[in-house]
Amino acid sequence: MNAPVDVSFFARAAKPLTSYRPYWAKRFGTAKFLPTTRQEMEQLGWDSCDVVLVTGDAYVDHPSFGMAVIGRVLEAQGFRVGIIAQPDWQSADAFKALGKPNLFWGVTAGNMDSMINRYTADRKIRSDDAYTPGDVAGKRPDRAAIVYSQRCREAFKDVPLVLGGIEGSLRRIAHYDYWSDKVRRSIVVDSKCDLLLYGNAERALVEVAHRLAAREPVESITDVRGTAFVRRASEDGWFEIDSTTVDEPGRVEPHINPYQTTSEQAAAQGASCSKEDAAPAEVMGPSCGTGKNTPARRQYDSPLVAGVEEGDAVQPIQFVANPALRSKLKAPPRDHSVIRLPSYEQVKSDPILYAHANRVLHLETNPGNARALVQAHGEGTTARDVWINPPPIPLTTAEMDYVFDLPYARSPHPRYADENGSHDGATKIPAWEMIRFSVNIMRGCFGGCTFCSITEHEGRIIQSRSEDSIIQEIEDIRDKVSGFTGTISDLGGPTANMYRLGCRTPEIEAACRKPSCVYPGICQNLTTNHDPLIKIYRRGRALKGIKKILIGSGLRYDLAVQSPEYVRELVQHHVGGYLKIAPEHTEQGPLTKMMKPGIGSYDKFKRMFEQFSEEAGKKQFLIPYFIAAHPGTSDEDMMNLAIWLKKNGFRADQVQTFYPSPMATATAMYHSGRNTLKRVRRSMLSEDESVDIVRGEKRRRLHKAFLRYHDPNNWPLLREALKAMGRSDLIGNGKQHLIPTFQPVTDGTYQSARRKNSTAPAKPLARPQAVAAGGRQAQPVKGQLLTQHTGLPPRAGTGSKPAGRPGNGRPMAGASRPGTGKR
Repeated sequence: MNAPVDVSFFARAAKPLTSYRPYWAKRFGTAKFLPTTRQEMEQLGWDSCDVVLVTGDAYVDHPSFGMAVIGRVLEAQGFRVGIIAQPDWQSADAFKALGKPNLFWGVTAGNMDSMINRYTADRKIRSDDAYTPGDVAGKRPDRAAIVYSQRCREAFKDVPLVLGGIEGSLRRIAHYDYWSDKVRRSIVVDSKCDLLLYGNAERALVEVAHRLAAREPVESITDVRGTAFVRRASEDGWFEIDSTTVDEPGRVEPHINPYQTTSEQAAAQGASCSKEDAAPAEVMGPSCGTGKNTPARRQYDSPLVAGVEEGDAVQPIQFVANPALRSKLKAPPRDHSVIRLPSYEQVKSDPILYAHANRVLHLETNPGNARALVQAHGEGTTARDVWINPPPIPLTTAEMDYVFDLPYARSPHPRYADENGSHDGATKIPAWEMIRFSVNIMRGCFGGCTFCSITEHEGRIIQSRSEDSIIQEIEDIRDKVSGFTGTISDLGGPTANMYRLGCRTPEIEAACRKPSCVYPGICQNLTTNHDPLIKIYRRGRALKGIKKILIGSGLRYDLAVQSPEYVRELVQHHVGGYLKIAPEHTEQGPLTKMMKPGIGSYDKFKRMFEQFSEEAGKKQFLIPYFIAAHPGTSDEDMMNLAIWLKKNGFRADQVQTFYPSPMATATAMYHSGRNTLKRVRRSMLSEDESVDIVRGEKRRRLHKAFLRYHDPNNWPLLREALKAMGRSDLIGNGKQHLIPTFQPVTDGTYQSARRKNSTAPAKPLARPQAVAAGGRQAQPVKGQLLTQHTGLPPRAGTGSKPAGRPGNGRPMAGASRPGTGKR
C-alpha cells in the first residue's frame, strides 16, 4: 500500500507560492522579528509598512501561530509587514502606531475564537487567556474581529481591509451564535471588510497582496478561491442553483448519507468505487465520481424526483422530464455554478432552513468539486449578497516546506521579556510554552467529527511536510531554542497519525463529497499506511541530542489499529507515561451524531496499547476524553457512560462540555433539533432524525455530573436524577454502586484542573510518591483511581474515598494546540 502522491489532482490549477515576482521592498531583507513599533521600523530602514497585521494574540514568531505564518509568508514575497498585537481597542489611536499601510490591513482575532477564548461552555467569563503574557484575561474584546475592523476603518478608512483567522473563517455565512442564542449575520457584513479569507489563507493572501500591489482595486478581486465578499448585483456568466427551500421537488443533487460507506453508496446506485469492478470512467461511484451512472450525471439525465431516504413507507409523486428534452439536460459547469442559500432573514426565523443551509455548506467543502455559495442579507434597497468562493486549493508538500522553513525566531517578541530577558517568568505565554518544543508536520483532518470545525477551516485534504523539512525543524529546536533539554513535546498536528494519508487516486479525492473518510467505517479508497510516519519517528529520535520525542496531538485510534507496527512504535518509544485519545462517548446514540466510531475500536486499541507497553516493560496509561451534553445524548446515555468510567477505574478530572462553535454540524443540530447528517425535511420526526438537545443549566450540569460521578458536590444531583430514572439500584455503598448513600460536608466549589494538577489532597502521606526517570510518576498504589486530566496517579492522599475538596476541570474548547482548532 503506497502513500498518496504529493501533488493532488486539483493542485494543478493553483499557482505555486514561489512563482510570484518578489515585491520591490524585498531589498530590505529579513527582520529578526516583524516590527511592532515605529522605532523598530526605523531600525530596519522602513518609512512605512506595506501591510499591517492586527491580531488578538501576543506576537509569538512561531509557525504554530497563524499571524506569524502570514507575516513571514508576506515578508518572503517582498512586502514590509508590521504587527499590532493585542491593541487597546477603546480608540483608534493604537491602530495608528505603525502609520498608514500602503496596501491593506490584515485583521484576525487570533488563534482562538475570541468568544470561546473568553467564555466557558456555561457562558461564564474565563479568568485566564493562554495567548496573553502572564495568562492574563481581558486583553481582547468580545467578537474581536469585528471590533478590530471597526477601529482600522476609523484609523485609515480608505485602506483595504482583509479579514482572516478562525473567527472569520467560521462565521462566513449567517451562523448560530451560542452566546446570544440567535442567528447572526455573516461576519463579512458585520465587519464591513473588503475581503474575508477563510481557511489556511497563504495561497489566497499572496495572490491578493500582489494584485493590490499592482494597483488593482480591491472591489475587482472577486475570483480568488477561499475568499468571501459582499456584492449587490448578480454575476454574469454564472448558473444559479436555487437551494432556498426544502421539501420541494426540483433539480437537486443527491445528499450524501454519512451512515453508509463509499462502497455501499456505490452499490445502492448500481456503480462501484473499485477499479477492479468498474471502468476507469466510472471508478468513483455515487459520491466519488462523474461516470455515466453516477448521481452527478444522473441529476440531469434521469427523471427529476423529490428524493426520500431509503426505507420511507410512502413514496412521493415522481416528476418526469419530457423525454424529448433529456439530451438537452446537461449539467452546468461546476466552476461557474453558484448555490443560493436561504437568506439571512430566512435562516434567522426558521431553524429548519438554517439546518438546510448548514448542510449544503458542509457538502461544498471539497476543493475539487465545491461550488460557490451566495446568501442574501437584507431586503429591498438594503439587500446585499454575501458571495463565498470555493475553498482554497491545498498546499503541496513543497509549498508546506516553503511556509514552515521560513526564518521564524521561534520565540515571543522581546517586548514580552521579563527583567531577566526571559519569557519563563511572570510574562510567560502559556500557549507558546505548550508548543515551544513541538513540530507541526501536517494540516487538515478527514475525520469529520460534527462537534469540530477543523474541516471547515483547514479542510479535509491532508497537507503534509516533507521528511527533510521536519527533521530540519527538530534540529533547529535543538540548536537554537533556549531551554531545550532534549525532549520534543509533540510531532503532530490536528491529528497525530494522519500524516500523508489520503485517497488512493487523486481523481477520487477531487470528486468525493462524503463528510468523513473514516465514518461509519474506513473508506476502501483511503490509504492507512503509517510507514512514512514510522520512518520520521525513527529518524527523529536517532538525531544527536534528542532524548525523547513525545506525541501530544490527538490520535485517531481507529486508523492506528490498521498498522500494529505503528502502535508498537508509538507505545514503546513516544508515550511519556500516558497517551490522550478521544472516544468521546460509549453509547451509540450520541456517537452517531458525532460521527465517531464505537467504543469497540477503543477497546481494540487499548488491548494493543497494553500489550506493547508490557513488551517494553513500561507501565503506561491510556487516557480517554469524553464530551457531556452533546446533541443526541440522553440522560441514560450519560448514566451508562458513568457506569463505564467507574467500571474501568477512571476519574474525569477535566470535563469537556459540548460547546456549540459557529458553523459546526453539531451546532446546527443544537439550534434546529434535527439531524443534519440526513436530508433536511420539515417532517423529521423519527428518533434518528430529530435530535435530543441538552439545553438548560440544570440538565447540562447533570450530564457533566455523570462524568464526575466521584465528586461529592455532584452526589445530591445524581441521586435525584437516578431516582427519577428508576435506577435507585445504583445508589449504595458497595463497589457495584455508582454513588454512595452518605453525603459528606462539601463547599460546592468548582476548581479548574488547569491550575490544579488533580484533586486536592485531604492530608499528606508519610511517603510521598516519587517521580520515576523519564518524567513518569511511579506506579499507583493498589486501589487508587487514575485521573483523566493527567492520566497519572492522583496526588498523595487521593484514594478511592472522597476527598474534602474535589477539583474539577474547565472545558478547553477552541484550540488547545495553537493553530489546530482541536481540543
